[in-house]
Amino acid sequence: MRVRVQRWKLRRTLTLTVVMVALLALLTGCGSDDDEPVAADEGSEAEGGAETTEPAASAEPVTLRLGYFPNVTHAPAIIGVDEGLFEDALDDNVSLETTTFNAGPEAVEALFADALDITYIGPNPAINAFAQSNGEAVRIIAGSTSGGAFLVVRPGIDSPEDLRGTSIATPQLGNTQDVAFRSWLADEGMSSDTSGGGDVSIVPQANADSLTQFQEEAIDGAWVPEPWATRMIQEGGGEVLVDERDLWPDGRFVTTHVIVRTEFLEEHPDVVRSFLVGHVRSVAFAAEQATEAQAIVNAGIEAVTTKALPEPVITAAWENLEFTDDPIASSLAESAADAESVGLLEPVDLDGIYDLTLLNEVLVDAGRDEVEGL
Repeated sequence: MRVRVQRWKLRRTLTLTVVMVALLALLTGCGSDDDEPVAADEGSEAEGGAETTEPAASAEPVTLRLGYFPNVTHAPAIIGVDEGLFEDALDDNVSLETTTFNAGPEAVEALFADALDITYIGPNPAINAFAQSNGEAVRIIAGSTSGGAFLVVRPGIDSPEDLRGTSIATPQLGNTQDVAFRSWLADEGMSSDTSGGGDVSIVPQANADSLTQFQEEAIDGAWVPEPWATRMIQEGGGEVLVDERDLWPDGRFVTTHVIVRTEFLEEHPDVVRSFLVGHVRSVAFAAEQATEAQAIVNAGIEAVTTKALPEPVITAAWENLEFTDDPIASSLAESAADAESVGLLEPVDLDGIYDLTLLNEVLVDAGRDEVEGL
C-alpha cells in the first residue's frame, strides 16, 4: 500500500509525540542506544561501513517513508512511485509512504526528525547532513542522475570576462549549483561573496523567480539545473555559457543520488535491498524508454505541482541528463572540496558516507557491473 503526502511539514504535534513515545519507552525499560543513529563498525564488510548482514526479513509490518522532488532530475523516483516499481519490489509486509519536497534542506530536516527513511536528494545536502551528524545519520546507497546543470546568460555575454558587473542567480545559497558557480568563478579569477558583492553579484533565489527575472531582464543569467536551464533558453531567449558536463571527467557528475537513514539501514537491510531492486528497474526505465518515461514523469510532476512541463522543455531537458545507478563518488568528493574552498562548508571527512553493498548485490543479480564509492 502506498500513501502519498504532497508536502511535508514538521509540526509541534510530531515533536510532542516523539517526546511522549521516548518517555514511555524509558519508563517501560524498552529504550536503548539503538534509538539513536550510530556510526558503522570499522570492521564491517559493507562499503562505507554500515552493517548490512542482518537476519532474514521479518514478517512484522514495516513502513518505508520515501522522499523525492517533483523535478525531472528525480525522474527515477517519480517512475518508481507512479509505475509501482517500488511497491512491486517490496515484500507484502512493507507499505510505502511517499512525501515530496521542494528543496534538500527540507528533506534533511525530515530525516533528522525521524519522519523519513530514504530520499532522493542532491549531493551538497547529503554532504551537509553527513557533516552535521558527525558522519552518523545518513548513507548514500545509490546514484540516480548525472548532468543537467548550465550557466545560461543573456545574449552578449560571450566569455567569462563578460560576467564582471553582472547579476547571476543560483537556486539556493550553498546548494549544488551555487557551489559549482562560485568555484568556477574563482577558477576564472573572479570574486564573489555571500552578500552579493564581488566581481559578480550572485543572487540565490527560487528557480521560478530566476526565470521570471531573467525574462524581465532583472538578472543577467543563472546557473541552474534542468528543466530550468532549458526553460530559460526556450522561454527567455538565453544562451549557454557553461555546460557543467564540460568541467568534469567524461562529462559525468552527480546531480541526484539516494540516501538512507543509517538507523533504518541497520534495522531493515532487507527493505532497503528490495527498494533498491525497484530503484534499479526505475533507472533502467528512465534510461532506456525515454519517450514513455518522459510522459510518466511529466504526469507525476503535474500531479504534485498542478502544472506539467511543456513537451519541448521536458524533451530537451531529458537529453541533457544521464540516469545511472553509479553515484559517481569522485564528483561528490570534488563538490565537498569546492564548498570548502568557497567558504560554504567546514572541512569534512567523507569516509563512510557510502554504503553500496546492497546496491552491488542487486546489480550483480541483474547481471550488471558493480559501482564504487570513495
